[in-house]
Amino acid sequence: MLNAFAHLNLPAPQLTNLSNLGYRQMTPIQAEALPQALQGADLIAQAKTGSGKTAVFAITLLAKLNPQNFSVQALVLCPTRELSTQVAHEIRRLARFQPNIKVVILCGGQPLAPQAASLEYGAHIVVGTPGRLNDHLNRQTLDLRSVNTLVLDEADRMLEMGFLEDIETIIAATPHYRQTLLFSATYPDDIRALSARFQRQPVEIKVESLHSTSTIEQQSYLCEKSARLNALVALLAHYKPGSAVIFCNMKAAVREVTDHLQQLGFSVKALHGEMEQRDRDQVFVQFKHQSFSLLVATDVAARGLDIEDLPCVINYDLPHDPEIYIHRIGRTGRAGKEGMALNLLTDAERHKLTGIGEYQQATLDFEVIDALAGASPSPQTPPNVTLCIGAGRKEKIRPGDILGALTGAGGIDGKSVGKIDVLDYAAYVAVERNVAKQALAQLNNGKIKGRKFRVSTL
Repeated sequence: MLNAFAHLNLPAPQLTNLSNLGYRQMTPIQAEALPQALQGADLIAQAKTGSGKTAVFAITLLAKLNPQNFSVQALVLCPTRELSTQVAHEIRRLARFQPNIKVVILCGGQPLAPQAASLEYGAHIVVGTPGRLNDHLNRQTLDLRSVNTLVLDEADRMLEMGFLEDIETIIAATPHYRQTLLFSATYPDDIRALSARFQRQPVEIKVESLHSTSTIEQQSYLCEKSARLNALVALLAHYKPGSAVIFCNMKAAVREVTDHLQQLGFSVKALHGEMEQRDRDQVFVQFKHQSFSLLVATDVAARGLDIEDLPCVINYDLPHDPEIYIHRIGRTGRAGKEGMALNLLTDAERHKLTGIGEYQQATLDFEVIDALAGASPSPQTPPNVTLCIGAGRKEKIRPGDILGALTGAGGIDGKSVGKIDVLDYAAYVAVERNVAKQALAQLNNGKIKGRKFRVSTL
């Protein structure tokens, strides 16, 4: 198997860790990019979410890391806090073969002082958003003079969000002789210009996305503009997805759709850019935990959203850009699994569907929404409940500590415990709905790592 990780020149403990984490066969982007990156080349790589790009830069930067040196040796720039958190989580998993690797997340929505305090004790790897990284540079709480690997993840999105000036300032604070890895879903002119300014003879990598629309069933329905909400309910009633992300182009539509579905009894929450970061974190975690069924979101808020086994994506509004459409529907049908994309459009938007079809080199047909049988909506109760623990990574809480507190001393069955997410200042655990009260009592009456913490139901 020529595309096995074992063919890379990596330490045996790292290969063992990769195998334990399920990394055995390289994805196309990994097979193309990793050999070049491990030799020290700069990369400009076209890669979308789900392609395996995080492992490319994580394995590369870990290969050069000196654990005894607690200065910042690798810097990863991401457009959003959500993506930064996911990237940091994956780097930590891939770094398990090396003891005491410290990864620090620097993003907005959290106070500066605790982040600065964490940096005082040193960090090997920093992952963050350009705005907050620049804040720390201005306050001289972040020193980038030892960075040997710089990563720009989803660079096109960062430029769309107006981060160019911040990125320029940050790069100027790093050494001139460093490895720069640039990942972008698209290659507009400003990405080419950015690469030309800050990279040295970069190797260009371009492979097909892991998301193949052949694994995603796409169905489109024509409706009147004034009947779009009713058309959405008709889709939910007919297809009955256990879980779905509903994409809107504007936050006003997010609020309108969320309110309407809540009134009908659906388990639904909103995610948009004007929400406080803590609220966004909690919504994202609950959806991942299957503690509510329908997530209504804008593209900016959902950037980096990575949900395993998402069965359905609904485009309440068709996006203006076909690439955004592909990015949206690529959240379902992952890793060869089947998924479904449902689209609503008005007569005036038929040209958008035509453009999306041309982009895919396929013809996308549509039906009128009235063609669906008039099923009544039947909101489903989500299987899990998310509990919030008032302590996180800063208190050295680990997932195993929470699992032990739930299952120990005559507690609940471990099979009833789902995903556990530990963030900096809070931890979240999914439990089956029928044991939620028992789990809440177990945590509130017991201790985690010998200490009592406040626990509540989200």
